[in-house]
Amino acid sequence: MFQLIWNGLFVGSFYALVAIGYSMVYGIIKLLNFAHGDIYMLGAFLSFVVLGGMTGILGIGNLPILLLVLLIAMLLTGGLGVLIERVAYRPLRGSPRLSVLITAVGVSFTLEYAVRQIWGPNPKVFPIRLSGDPIEILGARITVPQIVLMAVAGLLMWILQRYIMHTREGRAMRAIALDQKASLLMGVNVNKVISRTFFIGSALAGAAGVMAAAYYGSIDFLMGFVIGLKAFTAAVIGGIGNLYGAMLGGLVLGLLESFGTNFFGGEWRDVFAFGFLILFLTFRPTGILGERVVERV
Repeated sequence: MFQLIWNGLFVGSFYALVAIGYSMVYGIIKLLNFAHGDIYMLGAFLSFVVLGGMTGILGIGNLPILLLVLLIAMLLTGGLGVLIERVAYRPLRGSPRLSVLITAVGVSFTLEYAVRQIWGPNPKVFPIRLSGDPIEILGARITVPQIVLMAVAGLLMWILQRYIMHTREGRAMRAIALDQKASLLMGVNVNKVISRTFFIGSALAGAAGVMAAAYYGSIDFLMGFVIGLKAFTAAVIGGIGNLYGAMLGGLVLGLLESFGTNFFGGEWRDVFAFGFLILFLTFRPTGILGERVVERV
């Protein structure tokens, strides 16, 4: 039992990191950024390049070097997220949501096939594969790299929570999420805050991409597609637009997949994810922590 819980929380921590970006962007500008999963993929490929160069120069590749590369990848993917917002989404602000949604899908395809053009269609072997002798805790077989990756994911989420809830910039984000026009009248630099939101969300997605690549040992140009859909599912389960909901939704989705695949087989993993998405959209579209919002006509 504890093995299933651990497996679910481990995978769910990756989902949560990506889902946070979805939820933050939707909470502020009401955009379903379907290119967000591809930022996860780009995090893996950028770290693939940086890590390959560093291990080539230093002759070694270990966990501390991977953590350094993770920080570099976060900065690069965060900057890319800001660039995408500036070029693709900001000019369409105020346009119908369908236009922005179609643009997001177009950005997603552009990123995927740009990576395919550069690195080719075949999967790449990541320079570092985190593995280790398992230790037994409460009957579950757990490896040290799993514990480290879980700790890194938890640390990133804790830092984000402190930033959002206890800093001036975080208050500006929450104010824009409540009322963008009122925030503008109060002197908040809306464009700057939105860019910062894209930076943070993209950096977290990039971090998840690096950790997943190092753990699974293989990357490909379509790896962001499924994780993007699952992160969206996690955001919906938790309550899209809610920071804590995104974290909770990721962990809940990981647990649902873990228990589901144990009872019905691994081939049902994606069916569970999207089945629960349909159930939540049907019976509780606001998610676990979401609140129903009444729009005045």
